[in-house]
Amino acid sequence: MPNEIQIAQEELVADFELFEDWMDRYQYLIDLGRRLPDFPDAQRTEENRIRGCQSQVWFVATERDGRLYFEAISDAAIVSGLIAVLLRLYSGRKPQDILDTPADFVAALELQSHLSPTRSNGLYAMLEAIRKFASGALQAA
Repeated sequence: MPNEIQIAQEELVADFELFEDWMDRYQYLIDLGRRLPDFPDAQRTEENRIRGCQSQVWFVATERDGRLYFEAISDAAIVSGLIAVLLRLYSGRKPQDILDTPADFVAALELQSHLSPTRSNGLYAMLEAIRKFASGALQAA
């Protein structure tokens, strides 16, 4: 039986399939990024910055009731859209599900061939950060 993340990935891929070309998909990503909730300036610290991203990215995780919740922001429009996608997939999920579920959406959306190498590296750096938060939450439990 698929977990919450697998179901969210399938829904995400279906959403992207509504757009015929990549210019429309980029616009959709940018629109998603514009809808990110406000990120407090106090959280924009070096400690919360993701390394490996060309643009500035700040990422914060909190745990409540056995689930991880993420907040993040970037100074770049497309990267903010990628953040919105990651939050949709991983925020509010169980740490074990995060670790057990491969990021199949990257291949399904063909992101590796439509993102610049630096944006692709940034996406993988953010995915790695999410996995680190999940691993840390399990070790602390």
